Amino acid sequence: MSKSVENIISNIVLVSGPSKGGKSKWAEYLVQDHSNVTYIATAPFIDQPDWIDRIQEHKRRRPRNWNIIESPENLVDTISIINHSESILIDSLGFFVYNNLQQKNNEWRVTELNLLKALKKLPNYIVIVIEETGWSPVPETYSGNIFRDRLGSLAQSLELISCCSWLVVQGRAINLHQISTKVP
Repeated sequence: MSKSVENIISNIVLVSGPSKGGKSKWAEYLVQDHSNVTYIATAPFIDQPDWIDRIQEHKRRRPRNWNIIESPENLVDTISIINHSESILIDSLGFFVYNNLQQKNNEWRVTELNLLKALKKLPNYIVIVIEETGWSPVPETYSGNIFRDRLGSLAQSLELISCCSWLVVQGRAINLHQISTKVP
């Protein structure tokens, strides 16, 4: 099954996978040769030693010349003001979903559609990191199920507008467009 013309000319690259699989490293690799990069870190500061160590590891890997935007309140507004000559790396969409978890399903759908519309409008090269959570046990809480389902749905919607989708597992990157068939 072929992709639509809209997707063939897309400038969006999707990078997904499980926790600690290498998603961020791969996404950084995909933009390493770009001269102007804006890195959007969606995670807020969490005062826990393990989290602080993880953030510091990410910061050490990033080139000093990258423009960094940390924990934006409104991702759609943030990406829409970035200079069109900049490449964009969004790491990652889990916190975007989490920050909108209180929304009712119809409100979330509007938020999701607004993000997709904003991304499709941009001429920038955009690499988006998104977590894969559906491989773990079913969450015990209602909010855990909502988070998992919304993140999975958002990943599928992003894949439809992406020129390339990478699955990063155990430190290995797999180009899904090369080895897969779209589910009808």
